[in-house]
Amino acid sequence: MTPARPLIIGHRGAPGYRPEHTRSSYELAFALGADAVEPDIVATKDGVLVLRHENEISGTTDVAIRPEFDGLRTTKTVDGVELTGWFTEDFTWQQLSTLRASERIPDLRRSSASFDGTNGILRLLDLLEIIDAASDQTGRALGLVAEIKHATYFEQIGLPLDELLAAELAGTAFGDGNDLIVEAFEQTILQKLFARGQAASYVYLLEKKGMPFDQVALHGTAAPRYADSLTDAGLDALAAATDGFRLDGISVDKAVLLADGASSDLVARAHRRGLAVYTWTLRPENAFLSRPFRLHGKKSEYGNWQEEFQRIIATGVDGVFCDHPDLGVAARDTFGE
Repeated sequence: MTPARPLIIGHRGAPGYRPEHTRSSYELAFALGADAVEPDIVATKDGVLVLRHENEISGTTDVAIRPEFDGLRTTKTVDGVELTGWFTEDFTWQQLSTLRASERIPDLRRSSASFDGTNGILRLLDLLEIIDAASDQTGRALGLVAEIKHATYFEQIGLPLDELLAAELAGTAFGDGNDLIVEAFEQTILQKLFARGQAASYVYLLEKKGMPFDQVALHGTAAPRYADSLTDAGLDALAAATDGFRLDGISVDKAVLLADGASSDLVARAHRRGLAVYTWTLRPENAFLSRPFRLHGKKSEYGNWQEEFQRIIATGVDGVFCDHPDLGVAARDTFGE
């Protein structure tokens, strides 16, 4: 059965209700109707792929109050940004597995924060098992949208994420590429994974501003900007094959599709070139809604999320990343009524 469009993708699980990237968050996402889930993938010191929003983990775990890891606190430059904290690549998996996950934005999501400490960190392998179990329970093929984080940085420190991910997927239900999307803010890692023979739908993540770090590493300030790829010429270049590799789609900040509430023509232009379009992140709180859809009240309170979600769906987008998968399903299922 072909799933309805757009795909409802649980962004790091269901972080509107549970701390992101935890077992309870992913299991809840599927219970709420998500068609797929999106993990952010980083690596440990011993090459285990783990699920964290960033490799710096002080904001999403209890590491800062664990005295046994005080000595691992350090300052690093990741993709040109100086950060101080604790980094996954300085921990073995055995060490990381002792940490407990916490809500990343507790001031906005107090209910989710009430689950702090109830879940540990997951490996990618753990998530694959969760997806298999949920597929069996729901009777439908559920998908994985794997986001590779900081690929150039990890390669520079001897942890090539393309090699690690290809090895992890081999022999699993996603090894043949069915129901698998791989995405990154750097095209180089997607090309390397393709060259390793990994079948997947390959999607290029595009920020509204800035430059991809793989290109910055090569060209410095002369690197192309993400915005260049959103022009007609840029889309033509993305749709062209290079050494047998061709992107299947792009994924953009929702602000690219909705400027002051008005829809852009990006989806139509990309579709004409055979590129699928995904967008992130649909969230119902006033703090995250585009200005025309905010209502009076606290930043943590829900605004007119239904109208914003349906305005985005109306662009013809192929998939949406949602922190609350049930609200994404509701918006999709009532679209046009």
